[in-house]
Amino acid sequence: MANELRPCPCDIGDRFDYGGRGQEVQVGHIKAYVCKPSASTDKAVIVIHDIFGWQLPNTRYIADMLATNGYIAICPDFFVGQEAWKPSNDWASFNDWVKTRDAGKTDKEVDVILKYLKEQCGAKKIGVIGFCWGGAAVQHLMLKNPHLKTGVSLYGVISRFEDKHSLLHPTFFIFGEKDDIIPLEQVTLLEQKLKQNCKVDYEVKIYPGQTHGFVHRKREDINPQDKPYIEEGRKDMINWLNKYI
Repeated sequence: MANELRPCPCDIGDRFDYGGRGQEVQVGHIKAYVCKPSASTDKAVIVIHDIFGWQLPNTRYIADMLATNGYIAICPDFFVGQEAWKPSNDWASFNDWVKTRDAGKTDKEVDVILKYLKEQCGAKKIGVIGFCWGGAAVQHLMLKNPHLKTGVSLYGVISRFEDKHSLLHPTFFIFGEKDDIIPLEQVTLLEQKLKQNCKVDYEVKIYPGQTHGFVHRKREDINPQDKPYIEEGRKDMINWLNKYI
């Protein structure tokens, strides 16, 4: 089978047993998962899922983590009803599949979510984080959306925006040293381009020994040697958000 030749690169510790602390809501033409902190706040974070979609327990786990850190967290269905990728799918068909889900065409959905956060949740300061496919979407939004304060791109597919680096807002880029999807030479090139073109604060950080998806897809209790880097990645993400939101 094709999947045995190319196993899912970030199927590395799913939280199938995790139900989530938030709730699903309808926001305009899209569904979304929302989790709010116990105390009222005007700070919010949009969470952009990876290829496995908005219902992935791992992504909701991170949204809930943001809520426990004082943010309204919302994870919309950026595939807008289209089916998410499944690890059991044939990877030979992946390129055709992903062409129908463009991380650079999330603006309409983000505008709807921003309106909801401001009018229904009282949010005034809003950031965005994203994983893999969602990390590429974060870079796209940081290049053009004036209404977001900051972004964190976690192992975003850099090649999607390799010629665009004039960021509008402070952006933090997280990568794994052993990422099979994003080679280190791409990360080095990103750093060079940002240094030449970027006028706002940014940081590019590589985490030793880590593979694609490590911050949200690895279970802390599976490989003890990975736990410090998983926790460091999450802490760095939250510290960046705290700094700019």
